[in-house]
Amino acid sequence: MLKRFLLTKIALIYIIHLPAQDFNELGSWNILNVGYAFNSTWSANVEAQLRSLGFYGRFHYYEVKGGITYRLNKQFAFAVFGGTYQTYANLGGNFDRPKINDEERLWFQANLHNEWGRIFVEHRYRYEARWTLRGFRNRFRYRLQLQIPLNKPIFEPKTLFSTISNELFLTDRATYFERNRFFVGLGYQWNSNLTQQIGWLYQFDYFINDEIGKNFLQITLALRFKKAKKIMKLPENINNESQ
Repeated sequence: MLKRFLLTKIALIYIIHLPAQDFNELGSWNILNVGYAFNSTWSANVEAQLRSLGFYGRFHYYEVKGGITYRLNKQFAFAVFGGTYQTYANLGGNFDRPKINDEERLWFQANLHNEWGRIFVEHRYRYEARWTLRGFRNRFRYRLQLQIPLNKPIFEPKTLFSTISNELFLTDRATYFERNRFFVGLGYQWNSNLTQQIGWLYQFDYFINDEIGKNFLQITLALRFKKAKKIMKLPENINNESQ
């Protein structure tokens, strides 16, 4: 199973990178997420992201954020997060100035989980208060995500799983629609502490100020720790606080 997962990762990188050229070449989207569960109700997360417009070249964006999550039960969770989000110009180098955006953000999030047999369904609703170079902005996001364990009936150590999701970004200003983000990928839960995921992310921006119709190779590393011995059995939630 491990060999199959590694070979699949290599093949996915190769296939996605084949058509890359000019502005449409494959970008990189790298995520490190660390979570700590105090008990079955409260947990904390910190996350860092690094993105590039080329295949590990022309780095133009990073973000650092953290927050807390309150889980009411197995189906519902509420989170509050804040962070800094920095976007640089695309002039052919790494972190080229001037900055396109220097943003501080506070956001509130609700997660609803359901199970359809082996399919874990998540509805994520998020409100973002954004302080940007262009002033204060509101944004509303909705993401539908499906996660399916492939070699086991549930998520546990040594589980290979697939993820597919789509997220809409809306604002309270015309034209209201801002962005759509689609992701499909494979993940592997190595043990109770470490999960890895790799996949293809396509991001479409309506306004011409960021990645327009851009493809990314996304690699996520999630570290999970817990104080309590018994925590609710849920999908690894590798994507719940990220992106």
